[in-house]
Amino acid sequence: QVYIRESGGGLAQPGGSLRLSCTAYGFTFSNYGITWYRQPPGEDRELVASITASGAGTNYGDSVKGRFAISRDNDGNTVYLQMNNLKPEDTAVYYCKAAQLRRPTYWGQGTQVTVSS
Repeated sequence: QVYIRESGGGLAQPGGSLRLSCTAYGFTFSNYGITWYRQPPGEDRELVASITASGAGTNYGDSVKGRFAISRDNDGNTVYLQMNNLKPEDTAVYYCKAAQLRRPTYWGQGTQVTVSS
């Protein structure tokens, strides 16, 4: 079975940290670039961070630069999103997407992150 699964979401206080994981099952994860998106309540989905298949290249949305860090462990088929200095506006459902040219694209079901005191 081929799928990806996000985990690590939950409730955090403003200024706190969470680490999200995106784990792939059933396909060659190391061939795929990975992107994290988020969708706040009532808003459109937005790009949070992305990482190339090799891990050599990363990109961040303006609202998370300097606070979030994306990394990957290809041996463990997992991409991580370290989220520091969380703000209430980071509250959203976070989704992981695996994509590569001329290969199928995979989306996870999302994990909820809530930042509140």
